[in-house]
Amino acid sequence: MKPTEPADAPPQRLRRRFTALYGLMSVLSGVILLAIVFVLARDLPPADAPAPAGGPTAGTEIIGVPPAAFLDFRSDILLVCGIALVIMAPLSLGLGWLYAGRMLRPVRRMAGRLRHISGSTVHERLTVTGRRDEFKDLADTIDGLLARLEAALDGQKRFVANAAHELRTPLTVEHALIEEPLIDPDATVEAYRANFERLLAVNRERGRLLEALLTLADSEQNGSRRDELVDLAGLVRQAVDDRTAAAELRELRVKASVRPARLHGDPALLARLVANLFDNALHYNVPGGVIEVGTRTDTGLAVLVVSNTGPVVPPDEVQRLFEPFQRLHRVADDDRHGLGLSIVRAIIAAHSGQLTVTARPDGGLTVEIAFPTT
Repeated sequence: MKPTEPADAPPQRLRRRFTALYGLMSVLSGVILLAIVFVLARDLPPADAPAPAGGPTAGTEIIGVPPAAFLDFRSDILLVCGIALVIMAPLSLGLGWLYAGRMLRPVRRMAGRLRHISGSTVHERLTVTGRRDEFKDLADTIDGLLARLEAALDGQKRFVANAAHELRTPLTVEHALIEEPLIDPDATVEAYRANFERLLAVNRERGRLLEALLTLADSEQNGSRRDELVDLAGLVRQAVDDRTAAAELRELRVKASVRPARLHGDPALLARLVANLFDNALHYNVPGGVIEVGTRTDTGLAVLVVSNTGPVVPPDEVQRLFEPFQRLHRVADDDRHGLGLSIVRAIIAAHSGQLTVTARPDGGLTVEIAFPTT
């Protein structure tokens, strides 16, 4: 059975591989050098070679080496080089081990810090300083990932807290409605019936909230959506037809400029997006106001625009409205949970769309969404 390393000990596999690679390269370089020396030594003249006519050779008499010494010199070169290669092999392994450890030290340091980062300390960063290199790029990438993870965790915490708050309110109302006739000894059948009707209304409201939460969760799962050819123009026409009576009741005028705008996506989610935008423009409006909705096709984009009059929205509050459970003004018992625009944003993200929201100077919002058509 293989020996296992302690859980807290940094793994040494990569360091051993680098060490073996450095040692192998050093030994291979020595072998190549020895081969070159051997080839060059073969061209030296043998010890019994006759002296060239005209006098002593430049390799004997001029440098003071007798001809018989050339054979021993050639053998000594090969022997010395072989001994040096044998000595260099373990030495290169030792130097390779030290060099590999020095090269991998930033990785071990980053791994050690990451090992101690948890959900409660996700705000910590590696913050590697120094000149820009591959290790600093890796550390900066990890810091960016941690920042996105921290933002996601904070968003989930806010979502859970807001959802708990929204669900607690109808539970409190239900408890009061059930308790009221029980503590009243003179409660009549009519009182029970009235409370049951109010309980049903509260139950329906909680059902709508849970349905919106499920839709939001489904919208954030990009891989679970269907992929069909959808025309935004048809969805807009349907939404306008379904809400004409509600618009007339609120004395609102609807202006539609609908042209084909086709994209590949989930028809149910896109229909919910259009409906939520129209409902938002319908609910947060003023008597005698206007709702403008249009679709068009730009270069490679299917564009949906919904604009409405309404109360003035501070520009710095616009993005907050697309967070879960966020409303410009909270109104008691208005059956609005602040999830409509957050569902819109999740559906846009699931379809790789681009959202642009502008606060109108005279009140209301203009929402423009551009979806890629392919």
